[in-house]
Formats: sequence, structure tokens, C-alpha cells
Amino acid sequence: MVDLYIKNGKSVTGKSIEVAIEAGKITAVAEKLSVTAKKVLDLKHQSVVSAGWIDDHVHCYEKMTLYYDSPDAIGIPKGVTTVIDAGTTGAENIGDFYQLAKKSKTNVYALVNISKWGIVEQDELADLKKIKEELIHEALQQYPDFIVGIKARMSKTVVGENDVVPLELAKNIQKKNENLPLMVHIGSAPPTLDETLALMEKGDILTHCFNGKENGILDSEGRIKPFVWDAYRRGILFDIGHGTDSFNFHVAQVAKEAGLTPQTVSTDIYHRNRETGPVYDLATTLEKMRTLGYTLEELMPMVTTNPARAFHLATKGELKPDFDADMTIFNVVAGEKGLTDSNGGTRKTNELIQPIYTIVNGEVYPVGGN
Repeated sequence: MVDLYIKNGKSVTGKSIEVAIEAGKITAVAEKLSVTAKKVLDLKHQSVVSAGWIDDHVHCYEKMTLYYDSPDAIGIPKGVTTVIDAGTTGAENIGDFYQLAKKSKTNVYALVNISKWGIVEQDELADLKKIKEELIHEALQQYPDFIVGIKARMSKTVVGENDVVPLELAKNIQKKNENLPLMVHIGSAPPTLDETLALMEKGDILTHCFNGKENGILDSEGRIKPFVWDAYRRGILFDIGHGTDSFNFHVAQVAKEAGLTPQTVSTDIYHRNRETGPVYDLATTLEKMRTLGYTLEELMPMVTTNPARAFHLATKGELKPDFDADMTIFNVVAGEKGLTDSNGGTRKTNELIQPIYTIVNGEVYPVGGN
């Protein structure tokens, strides 16, 4: 007898799917199962069963003053099983974040900011003395199951007069620590985007890839800059990182039509843009991607398999035996909704993505009144 039997679900392609779960792990996945279970969740052929959604760019260390939220406000109630905090904390305070994160029902991981206190102030990389390689190494050794990478924010308001030097230091730290995943934030110049991308390598994650800034991926004629294509083809991973100021419908549409598609969809969510927009949650961000022409079949790997692989979460992101029993169950229903990007651009959708159950470690959490 298994702990949980999810029956009469459908995959994102519309095929029948059923899942058996025991002791927090997936034990079987098939179009039809014959099992006995302590608990049965009958979806009546109406709801999509997906591997648990992973939001790989959030800010959820509750003790910060600039960017903060509760993991269980942006995770389970939003259909998200796993969040990765994108550098809110540095080596000096990530231990405290870890203690708080352990209390969350949502799975929480973190990227350690290369600045030792994280985003205490907007310009955390303006003072190079805050980058302490030995402290980062110690944090990585102390919290190997929590820290899944490092983060460097490379924009004018963050680096001050230091241009690309913080990224050079981040790459050095990365190479000395088993080539940990590195996420790089981009924004206004300096440093310029071409300088930033020149230092990045295959597997590095470029977040805020579709921002509407002059220092973004489009040239003055609205075409993708050649060096951006070069970076994309070299294997640099493009991440949405929507945020308050970093997602533009026009830029994203040009990229879609040109065939430059992101590997991961993330929110850059924190309490303010969750409560008052324009982000709100990961489902809304996926709805925005749908208006660009992406199918659900294209989008699901961007919030499951791809982020799991990018951050080496070996037992997450897929519906397979022996993987963690993390799942997002959602409906796709007709309904009108206005969507706004980070620059005030608007679109309408006639299709709503509505999570109804979030399953973490085999525990079922109803969403939205279910």
C-alpha cells in the first residue's frame, strides 16, 4: 500500500497520467496504475499533473529590508514546490537564513551573494572589500545542501565604479569551488552587456534576460545584438527573472520570434511585487509567456526540468520513480485577465493557469480554496 495515489490526471500533452507516492518519493508513474493507497486524489481527468514548479529567482530572507518575503507566501500557496533565493544573503548572514528556511513547508535553496552581507544596500558590490572569498568557501562547506550556487548583480547601481571586476572575482570563486552554478543579474551600464557576457561561460545563468533597458539584448533597431546570439549559442542559460523592472513584452516577443528562448522562467518575486504587481506569482508569469506564443508543453520544462538541472537538484524536476514527490497540479481554464510587464506594457489573456494542489514531499496542500 502506497501513501498517496493520484489518479485520473492528465499530462501537459493531454495524455492520461497517474502517480503513486510513498515515503516522500515517487514510486510509479503510468497512464493507468493499479495500486491501493492510504489516500487517493482523484482529478477526474480535468487537471494537469506536472513535476513541482521551481522558481529559481526569488527573494525570501524575511529579515532583509530591501527585498524580502516569506518562502511559504511565494511557494506552496502559488503552486510552487521549490524556491531558490537569488543572492539576498551573503556569507555573513546565510546561516541565519538557513535556520529560518528549515521551518518552511516549501523547499528552499539559496544562491550566496558574493558580497558578504548580501543585498543589505542596493550597491552591495560597490565596495570590493565586501567580497571575501574565504568566507564564501566556508559557507559552501557549512551548508552544502542549502547553497546551490553564487550570485553577482552586475548593473550600475550595484557595482558603482567597479565595472566588471566583481564578476571577474565571482568567476574566480566559482572555479575554486567545483564550478558551482553562477547567476548573473544584468541591468543598466556600466558594465555593458557585452563585457558581462564575455566573462560568462556555458552553464552560467543570465537573469533578467528580457529586460527593456538600453543595456539589454536588443540594439537600437530592435534586433538581437550579435554578441547576445554568441552567448546563447555558447550555452549561457537565459532566465526570465521578471521582477519589478526586468521583463518587457516587446523584448520577449522579439526574442521568441527570432528563436531565442529562455531556459528558465522565474519571477524575481518579493513581497511588494507579489502584493501589488506586476509579478504576483509564477502562474501569472507563465500566463505572460503564453501570450508570446509559448505552448504549455514548451513552458513546463522551464519551471521543472531545466532549473533542476541548472542548479544540480538531482532528485527534482521530473515525474519519475525515485524522484522527490514534489508536484504541481493545475487547471487551465477560460477567463479574461489583464497582464502588465515591468514597463507598463499590457496584454490580455483568455486563458488562466490555476494551481489547485501543491504537493511537497508527498504532502498535499490545496490551493485556491480546493
